[in-house]
Amino acid sequence: MKKHSSKTVLALVLFLGLAFGCQQKQAEVKDESNDSSVYQYEGEPLRVAVIGLVHTHVHWILGREKVGDIEIIGIVEPNRELAQQYSEQHGYSMDLVYPSMEALWADTQPEAVFDFGRIYDHLATVQFFAPKGVDIMVEKPLAVNWDHAQHMAKLAKEHQVELLTNYETSWYGSTYQAKSFIQDTAKVGPISRLVFNTGHPGPIEIGCNPEFLEWLTDPVLNGGGALPDFGCYGANISSWLLEGAAPLRVSCVTRQRKPELYPKVEDEANIFLEYEQSSVQINASWDWSHNRKDMEVFGNSAFLHCLNGHDMEYLPSEEEGRTQLKADALAPGFHDPFAYFVQVLKKGHTMEPYALASLENNLRVVQILEAARISAERGESVEFKELFP
Repeated sequence: MKKHSSKTVLALVLFLGLAFGCQQKQAEVKDESNDSSVYQYEGEPLRVAVIGLVHTHVHWILGREKVGDIEIIGIVEPNRELAQQYSEQHGYSMDLVYPSMEALWADTQPEAVFDFGRIYDHLATVQFFAPKGVDIMVEKPLAVNWDHAQHMAKLAKEHQVELLTNYETSWYGSTYQAKSFIQDTAKVGPISRLVFNTGHPGPIEIGCNPEFLEWLTDPVLNGGGALPDFGCYGANISSWLLEGAAPLRVSCVTRQRKPELYPKVEDEANIFLEYEQSSVQINASWDWSHNRKDMEVFGNSAFLHCLNGHDMEYLPSEEEGRTQLKADALAPGFHDPFAYFVQVLKKGHTMEPYALASLENNLRVVQILEAARISAERGESVEFKELFP
């Protein structure tokens, strides 16, 4: 058999990946969303702008405006070719597309913005819109580093605007069912260990488009590779389940298993968080054999496994054996990020402490990711309070 050079293989993988336009990643978000067919919104829609189209989770908002709770009044995207492509796919008018935030603001003033740009650019979005009193939701994670996160939080608090972060797993019924089991001492009780397995075979392998890959595989624009991309999920949910507790120590090992595909960033990160009474293990990777976002919860005796957004396994004891469960659907209006943002901004919903989307939770997430990055660089565990007194 004729052997091909690594460059030839890389070129072939890139071609096949880009040809699919990240359809798997888009489908993943759609499949795990709660069914909104029973959701009926009453009242004036929230007038929103979409900032950036280069994060493919943007298809989620472009494909749901007909629900009626939001109205997209503008889109900021300097890449006209990409904007035109999505216009043809989703049916919005190119008259809505502006080359910059300044041009958008000069023509129309949104009540809120959803940022689907590069993670590095989240700071610029907050710097522009927070002083104007515009509420903001960004895609996960909140920021590329702790310095950016602090600046963003300062602006949000100073101008009294909401700054939320969206995660796909925030709309999993299993995420909330797990918390109810933990709060019930008869079912799971106090957490002894949490394990998160998150990721997929790789952004190139699943077919992410070139506009997404350009920044997702850049250590500056994304803040790293698999570590921030998938490490943030476990950091987010564990901070919520542990009520915002700070870890005592953070350990992290990163690997570059596919340097020919991802020469600038790690494609795997294993993070270990030590707490007073529990521990958290986060396995974040672009090297899985399949797409996965699952969580294991270990209590003093019971075990709960959230396989995806719907399916769960419960083991109250070895004697009783495993039970297969289906998670309850989330309440209408709290089932996706856009409906949730409307609840917060228009319906007076107050987020619980360290809620999954909240600023306080996601500041903790960025701290954990930064500590993990430092641990991997040093090759040793780091004391959390030394980094974040």
